Amino acid sequence: MQFKSQAVAKPYFIAAIGLFLGQILFGLIMGLQYVVGDFLFPAIPFNVARMVHTNLLIVWLLFGFMGAAYYLIPEESERELHSPKLALAMFWVFLVAGALTILGYLFVPYATLADYTGNNLLATMGREFLEQPLPTKVGIVIVALVFLYNISMTILRGRKTSINLVMLVGLWGLAIFFLFSFYNPANIVKDKFYWWWVVHLWVEGVWELIMGAMLAFVLIKVTGVDREVIEKWLYVIIAMALISGIIGTGHHFYWIGAPEYWQWWGSVFSALEPIPFFMMTVFAFNMVNRRRREHPNRAAVLWALGTGVMAFLGAGVWGFLHTLAPVNYYTHGSQITAAHGHMAFFGAYAMVVLTMISYTMPLMRGRPANCKSAQTAEMYGFWLMTIAMVLITLFLTAAGILQVWLQRVSSTPMSFMATQDQLSVFYWLREGSGLMFFVGLVLYIASFFIKGKDKALA
Repeated sequence: MQFKSQAVAKPYFIAAIGLFLGQILFGLIMGLQYVVGDFLFPAIPFNVARMVHTNLLIVWLLFGFMGAAYYLIPEESERELHSPKLALAMFWVFLVAGALTILGYLFVPYATLADYTGNNLLATMGREFLEQPLPTKVGIVIVALVFLYNISMTILRGRKTSINLVMLVGLWGLAIFFLFSFYNPANIVKDKFYWWWVVHLWVEGVWELIMGAMLAFVLIKVTGVDREVIEKWLYVIIAMALISGIIGTGHHFYWIGAPEYWQWWGSVFSALEPIPFFMMTVFAFNMVNRRRREHPNRAAVLWALGTGVMAFLGAGVWGFLHTLAPVNYYTHGSQITAAHGHMAFFGAYAMVVLTMISYTMPLMRGRPANCKSAQTAEMYGFWLMTIAMVLITLFLTAAGILQVWLQRVSSTPMSFMATQDQLSVFYWLREGSGLMFFVGLVLYIASFFIKGKDKALA
C-alpha cells in the first residue's frame, strides 16, 4: 500500500547519499594525510578533515534514519504522515544548518568559531563527535522534536505494529541521549563518563532498535514471510541489544578513572554484544530462505543480507576482539579501535540505510524495482564497497597489532610518531582500499540514473 506522503523520504535519502559521498572524500583526504603529512596543509589540516569526516557520518545517517521513518511509518500505520509540509520544512532547516556547520569547520578556526557561536555561554564544543557549535546542537534538538512529533502523531492515529513502535522507541532514545551533549562538566572523568551516554548508547543501544526495525520492514516486503514470524525475531534481537548494550557501556569506563567494578561489568556484558548481531544475520538469511516470492528488487535483498553479515563482523566480532578489559588495556585507542569502528559503522548503519534506499527509491519513482542493468551496476557497487571495507578493516587491524607491539608491549617501546612511521605500508594499503570503496559508492549512485529498456530482474 503506497501513501502520497511517503515521497517526503526522497529528499532525505538524496541528502544522505550526497553527504555520504562527502564523508568518503574527506576520509580519503585524511588517509593520505597519514602518509603525506602536509597534504592540503594549511587549507585543510588533519584535525579539520577528521572533524568533517566524522560529523558528516553522523549527519548523513540521521538523514537516512529520518527518511526511513518517513517512508516506513505511514505504511506501517496505514495512514498518511501527520504533516508532510512540516517534514519538508525541517529537511531544509537541517540541511542548511548542517552545511553551514561544515563550512564553519573548513573556513573558520575552531577557537574563533567557538567564540562566534556562544560557546562561552554554554561550553559544549571540543568533544570528539560532538564538536558542533551550540546553535547547531540547538537546531538538531529542534529538528528532532518536530520530527518526533510528526511521526508520533502518525502512529498514535494509525495502526500500531511492532516495527513502527520499535522504530519510534529507537528514535525517541536517539533524541533523549543526544541531550547529554549539552552537559560538559569540568571534571574529565565525569566528562568522558557522560560523553559515552551519547556516543555508546546511540550506536550500541537505541540505533540498534532503528536498524532492527528498518531491516524487519524490508524483509517483510521482499520475502513475503508472515509478519508474526519476523516480529518475534525482532523482539528477541532488540531485547538482547538493550540488555548487552546498556550495561556494556562499561567497556568505555575501564581506564578513565571510573570504579574498578566496571572492568567486570563492562567485560561480561560487552562479551554478550555480538549475540544480537549474530541473531540479526541468522534472521536475515532465515527470512530470505523462507521467502514466499522472488522479489524483483534483487539488489535490495542483497543489501539486506549484507547488512546482517557485515554488522555481525564489524560490530560483533571486531568489537569482541578488544572489548575484554585485559585485552583493552593494550589495544585501547589503537588502530584496532579504528578497524572496529569502520566496519561496525558501515556494516550496521550505513548498509541498513543503503538497503532502505535501494528498496524504496524505485517505488517512489513509480516502479517495483530498477531495471536489470541498473541493479547489476548497484550490485557491483555493493561488492566493491563491501570488499573494500573488509580490506580497510584488515589493514587497520594489522596496523593496530603492530602498533600495540611496538608501542605498548615491547621491552623497548617506541614513541608514538616513530611507531606511525613503521605502519605506513598499512596506511597506503588502506588508502588504496578507500579509493576502491569510493568507486563502489559512485557506481551505487550511478545505478539510480541508468534507464535500461530491459525489465527488472525476474
